[in-house]
Amino acid sequence: MADTRERTRDIEAESDAETERETEVEREREAEASEDELLCPECGGRLVSDTEHGETVCTDCGLVVETDEIDRGPEWRAFDSAERDQKSRVGAPTTNMMHDKGLSTNIGWQDKDAYGNSLSSRQRQKMQRLRTWNERFRTRDSKERNLKQALGEIDRMASALGLPDSVR
Repeated sequence: MADTRERTRDIEAESDAETERETEVEREREAEASEDELLCPECGGRLVSDTEHGETVCTDCGLVVETDEIDRGPEWRAFDSAERDQKSRVGAPTTNMMHDKGLSTNIGWQDKDAYGNSLSSRQRQKMQRLRTWNERFRTRDSKERNLKQALGEIDRMASALGLPDSVR
């Protein structure tokens, strides 16, 4: 009976040792996999994440491995503690004096590209169509059109009365 107990203990010890070996092999595989993720596919150099530009870059050869990463920083900017406390947003503030609260897209009236060059006649026609459709989508239904017209009339009257912007 003592022999049986000893054999059982030996078998259990072997089983435990085998389980530990398997666990150690798994850890090594995971470590290798995580090392592979941090290595450059071209030169084997270390990869770093450039959060300012949203890229993952190799420190040795400069290869950009991944782009368009999510910027997890605040969507606002501040240059001193007072601004940071206010959490001022980038872009124009929302206003109740516009039917869409000032959040819609405006397509400029200039027929020039981003570099200041004039557009071809075909491109000008396309831009005019885009402006027309943009205006139609900004005021989709009669309620928005009426609100836009009423707010414009209020702005006109406030301007004629010489009221400051803070009162409008």
